[in-house]
This record gives sequence, structure tokens and C-alpha cells, in this order.
Amino acid sequence: MTTTTLAAVAGSFGRDVEENLAAIAHHVAAARLRGVSLLALPEASLGGYLSVLGRGRDGSHDEAPDSLPPAMDADGPELRRVAALAGDLTVVVGFCEADGRDRYNSAAVVSGDGVLHVHRKVHQPLGEDLHYLAGDRFAVVETPVGRLGTLICYDKAFPEGARSLALDGAEVVTCISAWPASRTATAGDVADDRWRHRFDLFDRTRALENQVVWVSANQTGTFGSLRFVGNAKIVGPGGDVRAETGTGAGMAVADLDIRVELDTARRAMFHLRDRRPEAYDVTADPREPVRA
Repeated sequence: MTTTTLAAVAGSFGRDVEENLAAIAHHVAAARLRGVSLLALPEASLGGYLSVLGRGRDGSHDEAPDSLPPAMDADGPELRRVAALAGDLTVVVGFCEADGRDRYNSAAVVSGDGVLHVHRKVHQPLGEDLHYLAGDRFAVVETPVGRLGTLICYDKAFPEGARSLALDGAEVVTCISAWPASRTATAGDVADDRWRHRFDLFDRTRALENQVVWVSANQTGTFGSLRFVGNAKIVGPGGDVRAETGTGAGMAVADLDIRVELDTARRAMFHLRDRRPEAYDVTADPREPVRA
């Protein structure tokens, strides 16, 4: 058996990049002490997320962020420092990526060898598209822990993203988030919040339907008008939660033999093998009535 230790962080990351880097150094050191090979940090863990989500598509919240995350180059000094901290670990970290004058909500997969891959968030909730361009692809990268796919937050609400990664051979998928509590019908206790329940449901469903190991990190606490739900977790390919943090800050850590886990989950019912793509009308327009 070859056991791999995976970890996902639930924590608070704001605008102060030096403070963020110090927190990342702390999490990497704690992960290394526990023998972690893959560490997922939250969305926007370098420079923080948006403080509000704009007007939203329904125009119901006429707000604007008081500041925007600092934009960074994928080959810039901030990610080089994360790579130096990572050393023999593979670390997934969220940042605002600068590409010329364009900005993307991105996740970098880094190790001591540098930046291995960058995923640009494809699906944009509410008013996020006022501040970032959308990514346009999903890709898998070879890492020491196996073939790794990366998603960001709202990406996991769409089965096509995770399925694209699984069909490309992803064995582990990290989904890093700044997933907030609902801003309507808000629960007094974030543990009871409906968006928190959706966050967990998406994690377990995406892992199960693709039979992959799922590593989910998230922000905690509050930033501007947003309150984040935490609940970092490791999910097995059967949709079973192996470790989780709850709504507070912490690190979910689990030991898995990834190859054995995948082989066991896929032995009898292998969802990717049993697909019938010829039966799926992928051109259907959702604005039109769905045909029987």
C-alpha cells in the first residue's frame, strides 16, 4: 500500500499579502509535520477575495467592493515565495492573476519546482464578472500525488467541470473556495446556513459521480459583507467524508491509498466507463422547454 496524506485548509485570508504569506508558511509547516503531500489553501488566499458580490444578476444589492485584490503575475515573486515554502509538498493556492491588463480569479498548483499549473475560474457567481474575466478550460496536471485537477468555488456547482477533469484522468480534484453564507434568509448559526449545506452537497456529489478523491478548502470568518462557511474537507471516491474542519478555522487531514481507493470505487460500477454520451443532448438550450 502507498498511502498519501492530503490536507485542506479552512482559514481567513484578507488583503495583507505579507500576512497571507506568513499564514501560508504556518499551514505548510503544520502540514509537513503531519506528513502531508498535497495541501489545498482557500480561494484568494493571496490578497483576499471581494468584500461584496456587487449587484448580483438580479440587481438586488447595489454595492461595490471597497478594494480589489492585488493582481499578481503567475511567475511573480509572491508565487515564487509560496513555491519556496512548499518544497517537497504540492500546494494549491488562490490568487488574483494579472495577464496584461486582464484579471482572473486563479488557482496555482506549486511545489519547490515552481508553478506547475494555473486554473482560471470558469464560472462566475453574482457580480464577480464585474472584476474578473472568466477562464475557458479545465486541465489536469501531473504531480507527485498523481493526476490533479483544480476547480475554484462556483465551478463545482457545474458537473461539466469536474467531469471534464475526470475524463482527462484526474485522480484527485482540489476545489478551493471563498464560499459565503446566504445573503438572504441568513441563518443565525452558519452551520445551519442553506449555502453551507449546498457547499457540502456539491463536494460529496462531485466526488461520488466522478469517483475521484476530492479536496475542498474554503475561507472562514468575515470579509466586508461576506461571511464564509468554512467546512474544508477530504472526500473519498464514494462520496464519504474522510476528514473535515466544521465551520471554524482548521486543517482537514486524511491518509488515503489513492490508487486502491479509485480501483475499489470503480470495480463494479465505473461511472466514467458506463456513460452513454450518444444519448446526451448537450446542445439543448436551457431557455427552451426540455424535450422528453
